[in-house]
Amino acid sequence: MFDKEKVYLGIAPIGWCNDDMPELGAENTFRQTVSEMALAGFTGTEIGNKYPSDPAELKWELDLRGMRVASRWFSSFILTQPMEKVEADFLRELDFLSAVGANRINVSEQSYSIQGQMDTPVLGNRKHVMDQGEWDRFNEGLNHLGDLAGKRGFKLCFHHHMGTVVQTAQETDRMLAGTDSDKVFLCYDTGHFTFAGEDPLAMLKKYAKRVGHVHLKDMRRAVVDRVAPEGMSFLQAVRQGAFTVPGDGCVDFDPIFALLSEAGYEGWLLVEAEQDPAKANPLAYAIKARQYIREHTGL
Repeated sequence: MFDKEKVYLGIAPIGWCNDDMPELGAENTFRQTVSEMALAGFTGTEIGNKYPSDPAELKWELDLRGMRVASRWFSSFILTQPMEKVEADFLRELDFLSAVGANRINVSEQSYSIQGQMDTPVLGNRKHVMDQGEWDRFNEGLNHLGDLAGKRGFKLCFHHHMGTVVQTAQETDRMLAGTDSDKVFLCYDTGHFTFAGEDPLAMLKKYAKRVGHVHLKDMRRAVVDRVAPEGMSFLQAVRQGAFTVPGDGCVDFDPIFALLSEAGYEGWLLVEAEQDPAKANPLAYAIKARQYIREHTGL
């Protein structure tokens, strides 16, 4: 199915320690986290808040375990900060990622985001909707950052995300239509499309050639169906167990894997399933995810 020389498997630290709610998994150390990732059979990681800030130290620790950095989240504020500041912050992140040998950066626009607000319902009419002027500024800014990334050998992969200005299929369509296909790629997240009430397979059929990074995230339908009626915030939904690893929820990954393979996808398949580690043992779930991917892709 996939070319093992061109497709790699990683897992995010957010199952061990949550960046938005650091009390979840506060007891899990950086070394424990990356050691358990390697033990479960993964070779890549994204970067969490407990990781060393010195790129040389981080690379040394990962090299010991046969691992490397797949990508890193970058919060952009194109709509609300001067572009000069956004650019400077972005270039600083590229410098760090370059030093650890990565070539992807995941960008999420955090202007007006409600994803980190504990008491704001994530579904409904509470999130910001951009007007035409904001769309123009946003897409122009993304193109600029994508150009900077490309000149340094990186792909800018935009992460559609619950509670942000690019959450829905329509917003993702507009973002991709308004940016250059050789500058801005999609960080395709099965969980966030499902959470938003969209069809992740339908979105992949439209944009398979535009995907630069993949987040494999499953959803517990019984929890997701409670989010709107109970007025849950994004963080409350995470605490309730909305997300889980592939094979443990309602997302059908087989056609997704098949379509990515047919499209010749190259890069990372990265498990990203934020859960409360006190309820969902991170190593046990990492092993479950790794076994599922092996059985369904041969990787």
